[in-house]
Amino acid sequence: MNGTTKPSAAETETTTEQAVPVRPRFLLLPMRSSCASERIYKWTLPAHQGTLPDGRTYNACPTAGVCADLCYAKAGHFQRGTVLAAHQRNLQYVMDDLAGWEVQMTEELQHRRYRAPDDRTVHVRVHDAGDYWSLPYLQAWLRIFRSAPHVTFYSYTKQVSLMEKWVRPDPPANFRWRYSYGGTQDELIDPERHLHADVFPDEETLEEAGYTSQTPSDLLAAYGPETLGITANNIPHLKKRQGGRTFRALQRTANAEKRGNRSRSGPNSRRPQSD
Repeated sequence: MNGTTKPSAAETETTTEQAVPVRPRFLLLPMRSSCASERIYKWTLPAHQGTLPDGRTYNACPTAGVCADLCYAKAGHFQRGTVLAAHQRNLQYVMDDLAGWEVQMTEELQHRRYRAPDDRTVHVRVHDAGDYWSLPYLQAWLRIFRSAPHVTFYSYTKQVSLMEKWVRPDPPANFRWRYSYGGTQDELIDPERHLHADVFPDEETLEEAGYTSQTPSDLLAAYGPETLGITANNIPHLKKRQGGRTFRALQRTANAEKRGNRSRSGPNSRRPQSD
């Protein structure tokens, strides 16, 4: 879970499967914002794991941890046939024709709708769901960012190792990213140095922890303080599963249990051990 937005009307339109996919005119869709003056667009993949219509399996969030069972994008309208199909088509595009997708995205960002007529900045949120699932995909985005200096891009991500190695040394000036807790690489997040976000059960626990709420504007992901808090979606079965704890706390528990299981299994155990 990397923050909450709702699908636009374009994502809920019914389309017909064709042998040769018809690419949309615009890859980026307007994102609903709590502030009318904010011009934000988004690019979205399907959440976590699934199966494409052609039978291929995928994992669009390879470093997902406890968040995989608590992700808002794996419930409700995100799993409706038309919405899920739109997000899977996006993933198929980058899987099957990354170069073609990069060309289209690069050209699209030169369109006048991404150039604000006043002093406002146009923003693009990369991934309403999904993540930078491969190095070539991340590298394509980095080239796209640099091709559109008039746009500011931002992301929540759990790909800590990938970002620290390939982005941190020379980040595009117009790209801001924030690590979100609940992934298998949480222990690589330095809360004193890295912009980060945690998911809290409610606003009260968020404030008690000294975090700033993301609720007023999604752009706090880009411009907010190091400690940004997101309140859990009001999805009853997910809130019950979260049990009043933060994603960071849940992942710590999961990591400790995993280490404990490895220790108990011992070097001579026949039980398979994960990396």
